[in-house]
Amino acid sequence: VSHLTDGENEVVLDVGCGSGILSFFAAQVGARKVYAVEASSMAKYAEVSILVRSNNLSDKITVLFGKIEEISLPESVDVVISEPMGYMLFNERMLESYLHSKKWLKSNGECVTTFCLLFNLNLLLQTL
Repeated sequence: VSHLTDGENEVVLDVGCGSGILSFFAAQVGARKVYAVEASSMAKYAEVSILVRSNNLSDKITVLFGKIEEISLPESVDVVISEPMGYMLFNERMLESYLHSKKWLKSNGECVTTFCLLFNLNLLLQTL
């Protein structure tokens, strides 16, 4: 995450933030503002966990409860980060949510995500 922000003026959007760990890292490396979006009950956990309140980051990290398709941000972002895994990548439809998040991205912004390898489980079992 440290190579994603150029300094204190960066605004970051974490799509499907879960516990907020990527948001925490973005704030730690100098992001001015981080919007952590989570549709599950993990949003409340991320908000009250050590990642935000206990580390005095509530001025930098704002946790938004809801789907990225339904929330509104007060500003455009420089970087979109995500770990769009869902269950097998597709069950929670995180891929679509991640793609939708680009509407908040500045024209010169970056989208950065972890990657996922899909493979045939039968092939894996045959090799074991």
